[in-house]
Amino acid sequence: METADCVVIGAGVVGLAVARAMARKGREVLVLEAETTFGAVTSSRNSEVIHAGIYYAHGSLKERLCVEGRDKLYAFCDAYRINYKRTTKLVYAEDESQVPGLKKLQAHAGLSGVHMTWMTKAEAQRLEPALHCAAALHSPLSGIVDSHGYMLAMIGDIETSGGVIAYNSPVTGGGAGDLAGKTGHVVLDVGGSAAMRIAARTVINCAGLGAQPLSRTLKGVRPDSVPAQHYAKGNYFYLSGRPPFTRLIYPLPGVASLGIHYTLDMAGQGRFGPDLQWVTTLDYHVDESRIGLFYAEIRKYWPDLPDGALRPGYSGIRPKIQGPGEPGVDFMIQTPEQTGINGFIALYGIESPGSTSSLAIGDAVAERVP
Repeated sequence: METADCVVIGAGVVGLAVARAMARKGREVLVLEAETTFGAVTSSRNSEVIHAGIYYAHGSLKERLCVEGRDKLYAFCDAYRINYKRTTKLVYAEDESQVPGLKKLQAHAGLSGVHMTWMTKAEAQRLEPALHCAAALHSPLSGIVDSHGYMLAMIGDIETSGGVIAYNSPVTGGGAGDLAGKTGHVVLDVGGSAAMRIAARTVINCAGLGAQPLSRTLKGVRPDSVPAQHYAKGNYFYLSGRPPFTRLIYPLPGVASLGIHYTLDMAGQGRFGPDLQWVTTLDYHVDESRIGLFYAEIRKYWPDLPDGALRPGYSGIRPKIQGPGEPGVDFMIQTPEQTGINGFIALYGIESPGSTSSLAIGDAVAERVP
């Protein structure tokens, strides 16, 4: 049986941020990733947006870690020369009936320390002439980031600190060390071409969509500590032709989604999404039957969208711990007191704004580990 100091399971953006924080704390870190490369699942299937922190419940981890993580991410990008753009964002009211909701959002964000400028229709259209709206909020702290470059930079930090990343290394089982004669450790069975058993002092489950199944394979984890899992698929469609906007354009948010919004990538390619489609399997095929919904929603704020201008892009699946019709749920970071295994920490429901919050999540986890 091999031994390790600290094992982080999952090399997505959150797992890498946690591994980086632990390595910078002086721990010897091993990252186990089931896929052939880093960020291959959720972290490569999102909007790459840097969120300002305007939506989340006061006092929640999402609120605190998004605001803290946003500032840390901008500073990290400057320090490591990662490509990003502070594009800013407009959140719009479609018509007068939505203006009270927009005012409520402005007040809510202000209490989080995120201040947005109120804009009349004319003021918003001076910034974005193609935008149809009754009013809008301007968020100066929103942006986009090269998520691949960001993850590469974190890997560089991990390796500089002595950490190692093992790909093609799925965790297939294990449990509390005292059940396997390794008291004070967590035992992991690792598959792949170099299958092995590892006894680690600390194990941190950052497996994203695989977090719940992984925890359930570990003997000694309290069954009632593992939350329900729900798959919320989001399809994206690319825009053919010249982009109509230079900023991010968002509708008022729903309960489980921020709505079909407009973003752009670092090359300036315009795209719309994600929508919200509850699914039961991890299927990343873009559902082209949703294109009619996209045209209808986009034309609420861009009436001049031409027929035939949308083409299928990609899809992602949010690792939600709330189901359809249920209220929003906060990030869940469980320590051994909750998981039931000494040395085992588990993260669940790290959906949006997980990427923006990632550096702050890493530091928050590191603070919880002796």
